[in-house]
This record gives sequence, structure tokens and C-alpha cells, in this order.
Amino acid sequence: MARKMLIDGELEKTNEVEDHFDFDLFVIGAGSGGVRASRFSAQNGAKVGICELPFHPVSSEVIGGVGGTCVIRGCVPKKILVYGACFGPELEDARNYGWELNERIDFNWKKLLHKKTEEIVRLNGIYKRLLANAGVKLFEGEGRVVGPNEVEVIQLDGTKINYSAKHILIATGSRAQRPAIPGQELAITSDEALSLEELPKRAIVLGGGYIAVEFASIWRGMGAAVDLCFRKELPLRGFDDEMRAAVARNLEGRGINLHPRTTLTELVKTEDGIKVRTDHGGEEIVADVVLFATGRVPNTKRLNLEAVGVELDKTGAVKVDGYSRTNIPSIWAIGDVTNRMNLTPVALMEGTCFAKTAFGGQPTEPDYGHIPCAVFCIPPLSVVGLSEEQAIEQANGDILVFTSTFNPMKNTISGRQEKTVMKLVVDAETDKVLGASMCGPDAPEIMQGIAIALKCGATKAQFDSTVGIHPSAAEEFVTMRSVTRRVTAGKPKTNL
Repeated sequence: MARKMLIDGELEKTNEVEDHFDFDLFVIGAGSGGVRASRFSAQNGAKVGICELPFHPVSSEVIGGVGGTCVIRGCVPKKILVYGACFGPELEDARNYGWELNERIDFNWKKLLHKKTEEIVRLNGIYKRLLANAGVKLFEGEGRVVGPNEVEVIQLDGTKINYSAKHILIATGSRAQRPAIPGQELAITSDEALSLEELPKRAIVLGGGYIAVEFASIWRGMGAAVDLCFRKELPLRGFDDEMRAAVARNLEGRGINLHPRTTLTELVKTEDGIKVRTDHGGEEIVADVVLFATGRVPNTKRLNLEAVGVELDKTGAVKVDGYSRTNIPSIWAIGDVTNRMNLTPVALMEGTCFAKTAFGGQPTEPDYGHIPCAVFCIPPLSVVGLSEEQAIEQANGDILVFTSTFNPMKNTISGRQEKTVMKLVVDAETDKVLGASMCGPDAPEIMQGIAIALKCGATKAQFDSTVGIHPSAAEEFVTMRSVTRRVTAGKPKTNL
């Protein structure tokens, strides 16, 4: 079958499938990005093979599962637990809405854990069927690169089989890392946190990113006492400072103990639990569980990439060009293993672009502009475009900031003291909306629509001329008419 390929940045006019390759494409890693790239390449006529480690909810160097981190031990099970954690506070809120509840409300952690596991097993099966229906050959085992056009699959019984491929795609994702703290073996990572046999009554979370604030919210919502320790003044470094402050207020308002400018120095096993010492004058906290949410590292250690000449950066991430191609022309990489923008929908985008480039005759670079994201703390934070700090740093002229802080309608009856915060960042000269942020209920659902507007280059005048949906929180985005502040470009960035 004739197909066009991208060779040295140019489309090859004709290229017959070469019989001496077992596959046109072999993918190592069947997570979101790998599965997308495999299916779409197969739809373009490629003969595709893919390998993945055997399924298990908790990953290691030798176990994983089709579906990858997001489906098995990331976004999906995390969101299920977030839903579960929201019911407790909402049941309390329901009292003022006329619901007469018993004083004691019981929560069955094991039941939720069982339902969560059932769901990820179901999704694992769906992903396998997606591959099969696309004609992709799935191999269960550990894959490694042994040449520019050759991969080795170590099967479950230890036997090794080699396959040749015109193109090799690395899509092995990332894994949680542990800081080098004495007693670190007593702590868990997000993998284990999603599969704990017992719900902790006391939990300590180390970290200030997505995973840290999300698990702090989950455990607190389920009734645990939670201490959150992080190095900066506010959690969620890299997000808009005003939104970070809103998240911190909400976490504290929900009963989470925040420890800013704090790290852990030692973990010790005691009869009462795990005793943790901090760098604040030897402060000690005791908990049933200590979660390290201190970042993730690319899964490249066992791939043999450097031996075949593939360049890695200092974090172990695979270096790629704008088309996701490595310095070895036949080897490509997408997703978290490249450490570009580590989000599942981004890996899907990169997989789609790869398939178009390598097998669709349409060289396509991923577009990383205006990618929305959400942090599923309770209530959630969601953003798209530039933060105020980024806009000030990047803009040539002044920035207009529009904000709205209000009590959500639901809270006026429930009595919950928790404000929603919304924000638009606008270029003063062009009126273009550069960024949008929201911290409050339903923020991710609202922000997905706002992202389309920003992707289309919407102006503040177009926001203002849009009729709102009433009564809703979302309508605030089209009714913020008064400038909160005007900021001159180049103002020093904060370091909170």
C-alpha cells in the first residue's frame, strides 16, 4: 500500500511498505498517548504493534496496564474519589435545604474502593478492545529499544522476542518520585494512595502541586485530619497567584492544616503511627499515612535509549523536535516521557499529530497554546491561557485585570462560607483576552467553553456582548465590566 511519510522534514512522494519490517510502527507504552497514536496510525493504513506491562492498579517497573497512568492510577480513579469526597460536605450543606439527616453519617471506604477498581478494570478492557478493533497487535510484556528499527519485548515468562519496525514510538509516561528523606520507605505515592486498604484517620501530604492538594481534599472530605506541607508561601506554584491564594483559603476553610515554607526531614515508625519531623525547629506530626506528592519523572530508565543513541535531558526525558521526533529519525516520543506539558489531553493531541505526520501525509506540530487545565481540589481550580504574572512578563503593553469574588448561590442557603473567584486578564491595547481563571464549583466544566473562546482569539468586548445564562456562576465571565486594576508590563514577578 502506498503511503506518504515525513522524511527529514519533507513528505516523501511515494513509499511502498517495506516487507523486511515486521511493523510500520511499534509503540512502547499503551497509555492514552500510545493508544491514540496506534489507533490513528492504523486507520491511516499502518501495520502497528504495541506493548504494555501487565495490569495492576499500583505500577512498578514491571507492572502497568493498558490505559496507562490516567485511566488506571491517575485522573480517572482520582476523580472518582473526588466525587466520593464531595458527598460528605454536601450532605451537611443539605440540612439547610430541608433534608433531615441523622447526626451520624457513615462512609464505607472499602465499597468506594471496590467500585473504583471495577471501573478501571472496565476501562482497561475498553482500551484493549479499541486497539483490537483498529487492527493493532497488542503484546503484553516489557518493551525496550535495541536498535533504530528494532524493539525487544520481554514476555511474562521471561522469554524475549525481537520485532523490526520502520518507526518506533516511545509513550511510556512517567512515574511518581520519592525525595531522599530518611525513612522515605514509610511513605506512599499517589499510586498506593488510590488503593489503600484502610482510609487513614490522619494524613500528611508533602507537596504543593496538583496531586498534593487533590489528595488533601479527598482525605479531608472523607473525614481524615490532613496536614499539607509545601515549600512555597502558597500551593500550586506556576498558577495565577490570586487563584493560589483562593485555593489556600478554601483548603483551610475545609479544615486542612497548611504548613507553608515547610519540608519533611525524617519519617519514623512508632506505635502510634508514622512520626514526621519538619524543618521548622524539629516540629513533629504523627499520622497514619504520609503521601509524597513531590513530582514525577519520565519512564526511560529501562528502555535502553541511550545505548541506541537517543538523546535524553537531565531529567531523563526524551528530547524531541516540534514533530515529536528524536535525534534518531526512526524513533519518536510523545506524552509525559518527553516532559513537555504533562497532561492526558496533551498526550492525546501529540499522538494525533504523530499519526498525521508519520502516516497521514500531513506534517502537524502540536499546538500548546490555550490548553485548559484543572486542579480537582474541593472546590476545583481551572485555568486557560496566561496567568496575571505571565501576562505581565510577556506583554508589550499594559494589562487589564477583571475579577469577581462572590458567594455562590448554593452557599447562600447552605451557609457554607466559601467564595468563588473568577478572573480575566486582557491586553489593554488589543482588548484580546489573554487568560481566564476560576476557583469554585464547576470551574472545569465552565473553563472548557472559555478555552474555545480564547483559542478563537476572543476580545473582552466579545465577552461583554455575550448574553449570560441566569442564574449561573458562569454568567459572571460575561458581566465583569469594571477593571479591577491596570498593570504596567514588566512589573517584577512574585515568588510566592
